[in-house]
Amino acid sequence: MKQIKGFSFGILFLAIFGLFSCVDESVNTFEKLPYFDLKGFIEMKIQEIDSVKVIKVSRIQGKENKVESTFSTKDWEEEFSVFTEADINKTSLIKSYDTKVDKATLTHELFPNSKGKVKYIKVTYFEDKVSSVSIKIAEDNMFYSSTTLGEIYMNNSTKLIDHYSIETTQKIWFMDANNMRIQGVLGPKK
Repeated sequence: MKQIKGFSFGILFLAIFGLFSCVDESVNTFEKLPYFDLKGFIEMKIQEIDSVKVIKVSRIQGKENKVESTFSTKDWEEEFSVFTEADINKTSLIKSYDTKVDKATLTHELFPNSKGKVKYIKVTYFEDKVSSVSIKIAEDNMFYSSTTLGEIYMNNSTKLIDHYSIETTQKIWFMDANNMRIQGVLGPKK
């Protein structure tokens, strides 16, 4: 091989080829997303409710706590992380969901033999705008089971998030089930 100032041409070619052949698998290369963009929808809606007051009721193992506070965008990201993590627009899930459209409802439901934690995403529409989103996430094996149900409802006149609920039940083998429910009602935007 011909030497170019101490480097062989072959090594230079392999290095350049290697740079162009690297693919970041964490980036979706879909031209159009195959399923409802839940993550993008939540991220957009969170920006609209920055610094909005929320009355939040938490119930853990039957013990209830009610607080009123103002949430920043960061607080909302944490509060709605279960929804953004339920995004099914991943290459590995591309043929895992049955999509149905019925009047004003879009449903993505996991096929019975497919593997995935997100069991369904249901989106309802009112006047061509999202009115509510419901999700179910479940994981089950011999020692552990977990089910999370989440719902977000929009105010049909303002198109902002109006109220939401997230409920999780976890059961570990030989232990009692743990149950947690969070409900929130948002105040008007200033």
